[in-house]
Amino acid sequence: MDNATAPATIRPGEAAHFGKLAAEWWDPKGSSAMLHRLNPVRLGFVREAIDKQWGGDPLALRPLAGKRALDVGCGAGLLCEPLARLGAAVTGVDAAAENIAAARAHAAGAGLAIDYRAGELSALALGKFDLVTCMEVLEHVADKPAFVAALANALAPGGLVILSTPNRTPQSRLLLVGAAELVGAIPRGTHHWKDFATPDELRALLADAGLAMGAPRGIAWSPGKGLHLSGDTALDYIVTATDLPPASINRAEPNFPR
Repeated sequence: MDNATAPATIRPGEAAHFGKLAAEWWDPKGSSAMLHRLNPVRLGFVREAIDKQWGGDPLALRPLAGKRALDVGCGAGLLCEPLARLGAAVTGVDAAAENIAAARAHAAGAGLAIDYRAGELSALALGKFDLVTCMEVLEHVADKPAFVAALANALAPGGLVILSTPNRTPQSRLLLVGAAELVGAIPRGTHHWKDFATPDELRALLADAGLAMGAPRGIAWSPGKGLHLSGDTALDYIVTATDLPPASINRAEPNFPR
């Protein structure tokens, strides 16, 4: 399927919701405060994954030097900027033009050269990337198979995808949709529980796009540790994905609630 006929994955309502939050995106006490607490946890996983993928030195300051990185659903650049500091030539894509404007302004203030684009990934023709990241985005797209296919299409041979998303469990419904929005930890209307994907569903989506999913790591919360990587995937999880041999592709259809 070419770019002109690829299904739309952006939900205009979702883009508008996050676009309204753009001005506060970099405020650690604002509407994106949860993302600021989550970002170090994700970065720890990212650093471990890239060192494993390319046999890097865990003490190296710029392990992504010479590599291209793409962050899809980048918001105002919370992940793009650390990736740039790790040495990558970074491109960030987001559905909301307001987020892209905020990202460009913040990167300019930080002296970082990051290529930010607004729009559908499949329509932007950005080329191939060694690293493709997509954090807390899958649950917001209109067409999950088409979106995951676009991520896979952006990946260079031998590259690495890192993706995080909430799990669809009773615990996530209670805490991420109910309690978190009730107490203001997450802006109201951010999450729709039926759009969450289980690890098995994500594995099938990735396999259908020609990618093999690694073992999921949970992103959990406790009073003593706060947000942290865990074996408990009940709330949120993060995974890697790499090229899958064509003969191994699993064509199982994910079964999302209606």
